[in-house]
Amino acid sequence: MSAPIRVGTRASRLARTQSAAVADAFAAATGRATELVDITTRGDVDRAPLSLIGGTGVFTSALRSALLEHRIDVAVHSLKDLPTAATAGLCLAAVPTREDPRDVLVARDGCTLGELAVGSRVGTGSPRRAAQLRALGLGLEIVDLRGNVDSRLRQVRDGRLDAVVLARAGLARLEVLDEVSETIDPLQMLPAPGQGALGVECRDGDSLVDDLRQVLDDHTTRMAVTAERAFLGAVEAGCSSPLGALAERVSVDPDGDEDTDELWLRGVVVEPSGFPAIRLSTTGSPHKPEQVGHRLAAEMLTEGAGPLLASRTESEP
Repeated sequence: MSAPIRVGTRASRLARTQSAAVADAFAAATGRATELVDITTRGDVDRAPLSLIGGTGVFTSALRSALLEHRIDVAVHSLKDLPTAATAGLCLAAVPTREDPRDVLVARDGCTLGELAVGSRVGTGSPRRAAQLRALGLGLEIVDLRGNVDSRLRQVRDGRLDAVVLARAGLARLEVLDEVSETIDPLQMLPAPGQGALGVECRDGDSLVDDLRQVLDDHTTRMAVTAERAFLGAVEAGCSSPLGALAERVSVDPDGDEDTDELWLRGVVVEPSGFPAIRLSTTGSPHKPEQVGHRLAAEMLTEGAGPLLASRTESEP
């Protein structure tokens, strides 16, 4: 009997829930046993603002090291945390079907963003969310926030904060969507590139690569996140930047001819204060998602995105 496939995961409840879903799906499809292996990352133990501990890769580097050192066979990441730069010896074997990528508001008394009083304390550790909240001009007090999903929700229940902004996907996977006061329209707040998606990484050339891709990879999800991450990489920003992007495959033929589909990519780069902000969109072939991402990045940089990204002062959790 072969040894179980060791699936590396961060130890948080959300990370283990996500990784268990991936491991269980793979085991059910292949009949191969799996086991979760907890890996502690720097971002899990260092409670300083991520801008002070390196931002990009703080939740993924330890998992990648464990893969390269053969302590695990597979690593499951929240794709929005995974740096766009490739790591020698590793490959992104699968991107499972994406959860809803939008952000949500969890507020006392079930308030929406528009119903929050001026001066309301809204918690987020994300410069992307903070900048876009400021850009709405609602007069909210943005409070820097670290911690897992449960601890963030507790701050609203305890009255220390009036609201928090979180990824809807995490609450869905933890089955606590009843906490949501409002799912925020991407017109108000674009999500992080790759938000809602998972990345399943393993060693390049490993016999698991083909099996993982065949069982777990979702073509539509991979196409969308490839465009978003190409945009992120081309503007030379990291997951800690005040930048959002969302790609969607759009049918333009009422008869449903997929050959006429387009990939629509929207992006935003915001100065940390919320002003100015650059919002652009572009379309292209769904079969060339990287090209679509690079095109939007070039347009953004032409419009002055570079100086806005250079002015960032925080990092994303």
